[in-house]
Amino acid sequence: MKHLVASSILGVFFLTPSLAIMNTHFNHPLDGSVGTQIIHISAFQGMVSIRDNNVFSEWDGILTYKNALLVAKLFNKMACVLAKMDQPVFPSLDDISKALDKQAFKHYPSTRGLTYTVLSSRVKNLAQYGMPIKNMYRYEPTYFARQQKEGTALAIDPDSCFEIQLLSFMGLFICGEIPGL
Repeated sequence: MKHLVASSILGVFFLTPSLAIMNTHFNHPLDGSVGTQIIHISAFQGMVSIRDNNVFSEWDGILTYKNALLVAKLFNKMACVLAKMDQPVFPSLDDISKALDKQAFKHYPSTRGLTYTVLSSRVKNLAQYGMPIKNMYRYEPTYFARQQKEGTALAIDPDSCFEIQLLSFMGLFICGEIPGL
């Protein structure tokens, strides 16, 4: 009986920190803007979900590290985009968790300047990308987007770009006309 109690106590002692890392919520004020970001990190699912309620550029997003996908609902465009993440460029789940500590912001390189171009092809079956994506984006038209290679010129009107900011070290641009709007 002593061994059972001792192993239970040890199990709780070692399991509790790992459970704390599995699901984490943060409410982060955005620098220089009107709004906040609510960030939910699920290490178990390999996913980060973001709710950005900036009045000038409101968006929701999911980063799925297991599938290397970025999905964003752009409220002012009334549409969603789905793109492959360039994982070496994106911060890891652990990096995002650490960066939420204000002292750690300075230690992460900026990814500003990543640009995605919206393609005319529409995503037909969101379920193939997982239930969180299907449930969050099923009522909005969703389009594929492709990351532009660094140094390639864009023949796109810069006014058609939507900036997505994740914390202060990650900024992405989604550019192009969304078909049907």
